[in-house]
Amino acid sequence: MEIERGEGTGSVSVEVGPAHVNPNGVVHGAVAFAMMDTAMGAAVSSLLTDGRQCATVEIQTRYHRPVLSGTIRATAEVVTAGRRLMHVEARTVDDDDRLVASATSTYAVFESR
Repeated sequence: MEIERGEGTGSVSVEVGPAHVNPNGVVHGAVAFAMMDTAMGAAVSSLLTDGRQCATVEIQTRYHRPVLSGTIRATAEVVTAGRRLMHVEARTVDDDDRLVASATSTYAVFESR
C-alpha cells in the first residue's frame, strides 16, 4: 500500500491480489473501506502540524461497482476543518477511473498526550 499526503488531501493505492478478494473472487468491501479511512486520516493529519492527533468518529460508505483485478486508488479531501472536528470525503476508483466506492467521514481532533 502506497500512501501520499498533500495539504488537506490523502491517497492510497493497492494492487489487487489474492489476499484482497472474498470467496466470490471480488475485492472485499473492507479493502475499499480501509483504503478510504487511511486516505482520509492522511488528509486530516496533513493539516495537524501542531502536534494534535485525529481519530475517526464515523464513516458512511457506499459501494458502486465490483473490482476483480488491477489497481485501486482511494483519494480523500478535507471538506471542512474545525478546531475539534473535520469532515472529509473520499472516492475509490479502478484502473479505468470508474467509481468503485465513496465515503464521507467525521474525524475528531484532539491534543496528544
